[in-house]
Amino acid sequence: MTKTLPLLAIALLSALLAWVTFVWNPAGENPEGHQRIALEGRPRGGDFQLTSVDGPVSLSDLRGKLVLLYFGYTACPDICPTNLAILALALRALTPDERKRVQVVFVSVDPERDGLERLAEYAAYFHPSIIGVTGTEREVAAAAAQYGAAYQRSEQPGSAMGYLVDHSANTYLIDPAGALVNVLDHATPSEEIVATLRRHLPPPARPSDE
Repeated sequence: MTKTLPLLAIALLSALLAWVTFVWNPAGENPEGHQRIALEGRPRGGDFQLTSVDGPVSLSDLRGKLVLLYFGYTACPDICPTNLAILALALRALTPDERKRVQVVFVSVDPERDGLERLAEYAAYFHPSIIGVTGTEREVAAAAAQYGAAYQRSEQPGSAMGYLVDHSANTYLIDPAGALVNVLDHATPSEEIVATLRRHLPPPARPSDE
């Protein structure tokens, strides 16, 4: 039974990735030409505040947890679904106690189209614990600059979508004290992500002897 569960989780996530890539299509089209671009600068990290469907979210609110931070958008045809599906696999590979101490935050760099309800729905397709956040164009740009995340609008004349957003695809690991400690490449295997998380997870708090 213990061997069956991981295989089942992998099968479910594979099916989910296929569904999001080929079926999830809010604009009714899956255009070609989407590109991944390089980091804008050296990531320095730091706190910021954006908004989720449940209200404001800042990194400082998540102190005590490891945070996996990813910048993308819901209409992304390939790169975002791949990364988010892998992150979801990594979450499912953790123990329940470990999972409580890890938080994935998905920042939409397309606030024009990504309303909060839509963003929450998209994140939940991958894992119910993933928080989707966005903000004004200025707020999103400031948060992305802190982590060296680059993105640019790419017009698609004649397309029903109107435009794509080419973006870098790294995942940023922030430790429980709020410091940026690692930058994971696009499509880093889930096993490697789990090993990295476990190296940085503090030991669970022990109950008081009193």
